[in-house]
Amino acid sequence: MPFMAAEPSVTAYLDELAQQRRLSPHTVSNYRRDLCALCSLSDELPGKCALASLGAHHIRRFVAQLHTRGLGGRSLARVLSAWRGYYRWLAQHGGTAANPVEGVRAPKSPKRLPKVLSPDEANRLLDATSAAGDDVLEIRDQAMFELFYSSGLRLAELAALDVSCLSDIVAGEVRVLGKRNKLRLVPVGSVARAAVGRWGQRRLEVAAAEQAALFVGQRGGRISARVIEERLKKRALAQGLPLNVHPHMLRHSFASHLLQSSGDLRAVQEMLGHASIASTQVYTHLDFQHLAKVYDKAHPRAKRK
Repeated sequence: MPFMAAEPSVTAYLDELAQQRRLSPHTVSNYRRDLCALCSLSDELPGKCALASLGAHHIRRFVAQLHTRGLGGRSLARVLSAWRGYYRWLAQHGGTAANPVEGVRAPKSPKRLPKVLSPDEANRLLDATSAAGDDVLEIRDQAMFELFYSSGLRLAELAALDVSCLSDIVAGEVRVLGKRNKLRLVPVGSVARAAVGRWGQRRLEVAAAEQAALFVGQRGGRISARVIEERLKKRALAQGLPLNVHPHMLRHSFASHLLQSSGDLRAVQEMLGHASIASTQVYTHLDFQHLAKVYDKAHPRAKRK
């Protein structure tokens, strides 16, 4: 890229991220894009200021410019994080005395509520009698999706399950290693237990010898997150669901439906593995939306004409 020759410090920083800190190529590419934007914005200033000479007022101006070009609060927060890391590195290497990004904050974005399936839609998606049949991969899919919805697992948590936990699941619980290596125990419903048990009886028809994974792909190895996403999307289309159904939607649906039925926010927090109750409280907004729709349909003075 053209700016690399003008700002060798950026090249050195990206090299350190890739080679010494061993960040993923995708992450390094994101940093490169965000630092490229910083260089381009600085080039637009009178005199084309070098990055080391930029101040906080320049950074605030850049954030305003990117915001007017359509970047939302979350995207700008990511950009500022990349810039902040670069200037922190530059200060450590004597390239600047102060970090101009410190104290600069991105504008807040409106919170987007997670999309969930209605209970009827969840039943259509997980209707074992019409979906599983006798095909071993359909039986596997049925077990995966029932376990998703029954226990609110994350995609990575489900893909990481080993066959050693099969007996625990059939007995009614699943132990998963979540974010920050936090272990939690989640109950498994009777329908999911039966689906996983059925898959356990057929698993060896697909699994490679000595394969530890509970859920395996067509070639016998541990199933990938991408394959799970594709199989779920295919199932949703076959069942005629209008939404773009993805694995995390089953987790959201689990939390929303459980909260609607129980009202126990702390229990939902524990089962989801959220470190903070604030992360779980988003489902109370969904619950209120549900109640508001019921009210609008049922109350004689609220019905729309």
